[in-house]
Amino acid sequence: MKIGAIRFEKKQTVSLSRKVLNPVIFILLGFVLSSVFIMANGFQPIPVFGKMITYSLLNTRGLIGSINAALPLMFCGLSVAIAFKMNLNNIGAEGQFAMGAIFGGAFALYGPALPAPLSGIVMFFLCAIGGGLWALIAAALKAYWNVNETIVTLMLNYIALLFLDYLCYGPWMAPKQTTAMTVTIPQDMYLPLIGGTSSGIFLAIIIAVLLYLFLKYTTGGYQISVIKNSLRTAEYAGIPVKKYILIVLALSGALAGVAGFVQVTGIVHRVQAQLPGGSGYTGIVIAYLSQCNPLVILLVSVLLGALQNSSAVVQIMGVPSQIVTMIQGTLMISVIAGEFFNRYRIVYYKADPESKRAEQKNNHSEQKGGAVQ
Repeated sequence: MKIGAIRFEKKQTVSLSRKVLNPVIFILLGFVLSSVFIMANGFQPIPVFGKMITYSLLNTRGLIGSINAALPLMFCGLSVAIAFKMNLNNIGAEGQFAMGAIFGGAFALYGPALPAPLSGIVMFFLCAIGGGLWALIAAALKAYWNVNETIVTLMLNYIALLFLDYLCYGPWMAPKQTTAMTVTIPQDMYLPLIGGTSSGIFLAIIIAVLLYLFLKYTTGGYQISVIKNSLRTAEYAGIPVKKYILIVLALSGALAGVAGFVQVTGIVHRVQAQLPGGSGYTGIVIAYLSQCNPLVILLVSVLLGALQNSSAVVQIMGVPSQIVTMIQGTLMISVIAGEFFNRYRIVYYKADPESKRAEQKNNHSEQKGGAVQ
């Protein structure tokens, strides 16, 4: 039986030029696909894209807005990446972000008054602890009972976000407010602005560099890579796998909790319902596109932050906000597709390999039977 078959085969090596050109090509493809939808809605794509790029990246005010929008994305991307480095799927950065904001917000709103530098440091660690403890629930279930961390972290998102909503619509809601938010936190807890940009960007850079050095040059980073490549090899080598599951997922959750810290102290200056705004889920895409490289995560986050930041200026042109969301989704899907084809190639078989092997086996048996006769 001769039938055609298509297979996806993983490439053994990928050239540097292909790694660089492939994302560029698929980003351009994403813009082409987005142009079709824009024209279908009665707008010209070139002016729309030009306005988005000019406003978000080519002027000081827009660039500052893009960086501020990218800050929570950076920490969520780093959160997801450190877990991916050990083949752990932390889908819970959204909930860990929320729990970090709750822990830190409780201190900012109801905690004791402390001197300015100390209060900010305490809030930073409380946000990290909130996200880390929330991730430890999934870590303990994974380490000791091998419960799938993907499902647990995903389900914990809903609990954390609903708890945040309850607080902001209920006991924490600011008096005489019609929206679900608290009063502003004390001003001495604000992250300082540097040139209009939140100083949280320097915190993100420091953490990304430290994480990069840890993964690349330390014993712990090497052991994490061994666990990722072969769990059995790691256990045979005496690496404490359960301990690393607890540490890595706790660290992952802590980084997402720090996203709550920079958002509350550097951007909105209060706790509000739906504060993460999808940053935890976008962090998954960022980590994937960056191939879990902490330094590349910073750059990709700024680009996605620029897309988010451009939505307001495009609406001034009369373009619906849903079009901007569609552009974001189309570009993400295009880049992900590009990364897939960067790692795999399409191979067409004229005859299905299984059928071909069966046919060869039958022919061999027939020949053998004929020889015996």
